Amino acid sequence: MSELKRTPIFPAYEKHAKTIDFGGWELPVQFSSIKEEHEAVRTKAGLFDVSHMGEILVSGSESAKFLQSVLTNDISKLKPNKAQYTMMCYENGGTVDDLIVYMLDENEYLLVVNAANTYKDFEWLQIQNNNNPNVMLKNKSEYFAQLALQGPKAEQILQKVVKDSLDDISFFRFKKGVVIDGIDGEALISRTGYTGEDGFEIYLDSQNGIDLWKLLLVKGKEEGIQPIGLGARDTLRFEANLALYGQELGPDISPIEAGLGFAVKVNKEVDFIGKKVLKQQVDEGAERGLAGIEMIDKGIPRYGYPVYHGDIEIGFVTSGTQSPTLNKNIGLALIDSKYTVLDTEVEIQVRKRRLKAKVVKTPFYHR
Repeated sequence: MSELKRTPIFPAYEKHAKTIDFGGWELPVQFSSIKEEHEAVRTKAGLFDVSHMGEILVSGSESAKFLQSVLTNDISKLKPNKAQYTMMCYENGGTVDDLIVYMLDENEYLLVVNAANTYKDFEWLQIQNNNNPNVMLKNKSEYFAQLALQGPKAEQILQKVVKDSLDDISFFRFKKGVVIDGIDGEALISRTGYTGEDGFEIYLDSQNGIDLWKLLLVKGKEEGIQPIGLGARDTLRFEANLALYGQELGPDISPIEAGLGFAVKVNKEVDFIGKKVLKQQVDEGAERGLAGIEMIDKGIPRYGYPVYHGDIEIGFVTSGTQSPTLNKNIGLALIDSKYTVLDTEVEIQVRKRRLKAKVVKTPFYHR
């Protein structure tokens, strides 16, 4: 068994958190309890170590042209200090990965990809680039520590340690070269996140990650900040209907099926990889769609559970839990599009029993 990778911040919490193997990384699943941490982010502030995420730098005179050919969204809409959610797809419309692209400068972009996909994504981009000397690809993941500070008190806490006005950073915008009191070097701070709450993601030199982790926990004590593990990260993103690669997205699940058509610009002039299939799904409707489900019978829908309508198996659950905010048993399911109409009754196979559920509106939670 190969040794698990650890983030540069791991030593700061290894004695205070319950850790698990997450895609080859030893990461905290919880510090106190998932419900308590979930509540902290919804009402106060939570601090996440997300340094396992991958960062790929794309630069060169043809970098924009190259990215337009491999990304589903339209990066011509970007300008420096602006970010965008997007996907990379295979020719069949299945998803290579979902990611955020940051336009750092003219001809310079930072792609932030899912941790378990970093090397696969980097290799895939290299193959598509085919040694074009006008596009340079660098895997910079080892260089960065990444922290996410999320929740209604996030700005209040972070503003204590930066002179730049955070109010100037709107949603999916960012600032480079930010100096943080008491921390060496400069940081990139973006108003992005994976919780459904307001908040920031902070990128800085990996050597300074622990110092920032400790600083924010001290500075945010008055506001009730808590360190947050993967358990609450999952319940938070799920309530806000934010896709998780490997569950709502994957090589055999397209962004259109996953309800992410807003990030797929099939009418942009450039022929990006997967465009033909995705355009067909947009124009004619995909055969499957992601639907929110709420249990009528007592039981929790879990990943992989089959979904039925009468005797017909119509799909499977991609995510499910008891929502800490709503106190309801809810899930997301990829099912035959005919059955995604609101209030349609379906059945979930929970172990040996079929339990009643109904299709409901998503996201389950609105800030």
